[in-house]
Amino acid sequence: MDLLLPLAPLMTFAFVSSITPGPNNIMLASSGIWFGFRRSIPHMLGITIGFGVLLAICAVGIGTLVMAVPAMQTMLKVAGSAYLLYLAWQMRAMNFDREAEQAHHPMGFMAAAIFQFANPKAWIMAITGGSAFLPQMAPVSLAIAVYCLVFCAVNLPCISVWAGAGALLRRFLSRLFWQKVFTAVMILLTAYSALAIWL
Repeated sequence: MDLLLPLAPLMTFAFVSSITPGPNNIMLASSGIWFGFRRSIPHMLGITIGFGVLLAICAVGIGTLVMAVPAMQTMLKVAGSAYLLYLAWQMRAMNFDREAEQAHHPMGFMAAAIFQFANPKAWIMAITGGSAFLPQMAPVSLAIAVYCLVFCAVNLPCISVWAGAGALLRRFLSRLFWQKVFTAVMILLTAYSALAIWL
């Protein structure tokens, strides 16, 4: 009973935190546009599996220790914002023709998984969720497993929505003018995500 009581609030928390804009979702929307939904699947799976590992690390208390060390927080912010700024810079030269699409590659499984450890939003989600729900769940070892599985089961379809939305939007970007407008918007959103890490 102690294990089941927090599941509905946990699923709600996982949904809200996973579906709202953040570095992962902005990158997936871009990937859906540039590469389509199918080619973005490894990126999505990498996010969910990498985040699952991060959840487990935070659940056993290591995440709280990492976030308590200012130098570690700074390192995470620097790595996350630097990567997002790099992505924003790369976007400036991309276009929608087939030759350009084949010349670039979507983020792979391992890169997406590793990025979770440089994503401050992922750390906040993991630590906040763990501290809010794990104390209500017992026994501890089973609680951690259920917590991670439930969060990941909610996370994957949520982030898939962003890649799917990008893939759908791709169909409406046949004109060069709208391609440039959209590219500018995505660059600004990605740059804003890099800045928001420090706010």
